[in-house]
Amino acid sequence: MTKLKLTYFDFPGGRVEPARLALAIGGIEFEDYRFPFSEFADVRATTPLGQVPTLHVNDQQITQCNAINRYVAKLTDLYPKDDFQALVCDEVMDAVEDIMNKIVATFGMQGDELKSAREALVEGPLSKYLKWCASRLETQGGEFFADNRLTFVDLKLMVWVSSLNSGKLDHIPADLVARVAPSLNAHSQLVANTPAIVKYYA
Repeated sequence: MTKLKLTYFDFPGGRVEPARLALAIGGIEFEDYRFPFSEFADVRATTPLGQVPTLHVNDQQITQCNAINRYVAKLTDLYPKDDFQALVCDEVMDAVEDIMNKIVATFGMQGDELKSAREALVEGPLSKYLKWCASRLETQGGEFFADNRLTFVDLKLMVWVSSLNSGKLDHIPADLVARVAPSLNAHSQLVANTPAIVKYYA
């Protein structure tokens, strides 16, 4: 039996949360290793590229977020088998990773620098990506992003939208999604009501 271990920061959400949810949906056992920010220097020294998340598959440590995501998605039957639908899934997943990287680039900023950077994100790339994702969802039928069913990309979108809605990102309005791309909130609610996800968060 394959032994899996996910390594990431000890907080809800973030880059590894969709993989956690997928494994829960698939009923696949894994070690969920979470560490506090204070231990990051020690943890990163044990990783191939000095970053997390990582996934141990038996004795091999794998890095790169979306590579991990696709592997987990395939394990849990949450990745399309049709090549075009898989392409659509990858397109949206990579777009979300793109915009998340832009947000992460503002971490560590403070005061006016942070305010200016985040406001520029809201007015520019963040709103643009939200609108694009909403249009992609509509193109695919308005319910799921690919394959006319729940796939991994839906989990990734839900986690990202939940983060934006949380109000925990300074200078990013908690009502941004509701104003710019309300269909993504409806989509996230649909995904969140998946029985296995409800059970996971309970």
